[in-house]
Amino acid sequence: MKSITERHQYILKKLNDAGYVNVQELSTEMDVSHVTIRKDLKLLEDKNLLFRTHGGGTKINPYTNDKPVAEKEQLNAEEKSLIARAAAKMIGHNDSIIIASGTTMLALARSIQPEKHLTVITSALNVALELSHHQYVDVLQLGGQLRQNSSSVMGPYAEQILADVSCSMLFLGVDGIDLEVGLTTTSLMEARLNQKMIDAAQVTVVLADSSKMGRRGLGKICALDQIQYIITDDGIADSTIKLLEDKGINVTVIATNKK
Repeated sequence: MKSITERHQYILKKLNDAGYVNVQELSTEMDVSHVTIRKDLKLLEDKNLLFRTHGGGTKINPYTNDKPVAEKEQLNAEEKSLIARAAAKMIGHNDSIIIASGTTMLALARSIQPEKHLTVITSALNVALELSHHQYVDVLQLGGQLRQNSSSVMGPYAEQILADVSCSMLFLGVDGIDLEVGLTTTSLMEARLNQKMIDAAQVTVVLADSSKMGRRGLGKICALDQIQYIITDDGIADSTIKLLEDKGINVTVIATNKK
């Protein structure tokens, strides 16, 4: 058995390499109990060397705060644009899709250049306005309470419309992707609306730059087994890709100029 100092060094090295550590894996690799590992993680957190999460620990604060949409649009703008272009290639002719809210969803709307008919259902006002000038796009704007920080609507009116909808694909933006918790956002009401969107779509495609990995917001959208695709950038750790793929998710990694 390793000493406490050796265990802590091992945990920090693995954390630095992967960005995330798992209690089960650490317990197996160091042949100690889960209780011992959790105590180690608590001590390391007390020293501000990591943040504990459900089932493990991470290098970055996993709890995300809401920001105005204008501020969000400036964060990881290049990655969002590249991710959006890749997502746009998944849309077929005469398709019916749902586009949720968020700055990556706005980037997706800007990337859509349909040559044949496309129906888009969206909760985001900026997405609807972006697509409204396309002659081949029919836009169904959901109604409800306006959430200013995301320029989108939410609430029972939007949910009621989605109850009568069946689409081929949902493009979803999130505030956090946690391997244990799943997909989250900072708003409980928006999380509920996103759940209804998932129910209305045959396939869910999550667009999330790598900064969202290991993060979590207040509102849980769904577990990871409810989504089929994630498109992200090459800032994601290889170990995270493997864990996501082990859960049956098709992960597309977009190359950027930053790596």
